[in-house]
Amino acid sequence: MEITGPVAARLCLSSDTEDADVFVALRVFDPAGQEVSFIGSNDPRTPVGLGWLRASHRKTDPLRSMPYRPWHTHDEKQALSPGKPVGLDVEVWPTCLVIPAGYSLVFNLRGKDYRYDDVGVVLPFDTQPMYGVGPFSHENVHDRPPEIFHTHNHLHWAPNDHPYVLLPIIPASD
Repeated sequence: MEITGPVAARLCLSSDTEDADVFVALRVFDPAGQEVSFIGSNDPRTPVGLGWLRASHRKTDPLRSMPYRPWHTHDEKQALSPGKPVGLDVEVWPTCLVIPAGYSLVFNLRGKDYRYDDVGVVLPFDTQPMYGVGPFSHENVHDRPPEIFHTHNHLHWAPNDHPYVLLPIIPASD
């Protein structure tokens, strides 16, 4: 299966607090269940695709947004009401990959950074270990106070508002 182009996810989420962070990773696993990593532009081992969004920055520009590429304005903070679901459109970085038969594509959704759980890779030009997201770490307690971001988030499904992932699957040529 070939996936080439932009990826996006539509979620319906509520939080126990006034905000939430959503982190998306597209991952590939071989037939034995081992994750396959890729050399990224700023990390020597990355998943197929990454995306993230702070729920309070969910506002999009309808004139600039496309179904496969939401355009977030970041011009106002829209706090969540605890327990009340909101729609989130999450952009995932474009990708190009052919996944062999027998391999699995996994959509991973978390409330914190995606990272490989083993020892981080340290490159010669840097002293910070890398865990799969390069320099994009969201662990600063001033930006992510635990009382707001280390709580529970909830996914919601409704008959007329299903969450989904848009994948640019290229049909096989004959």
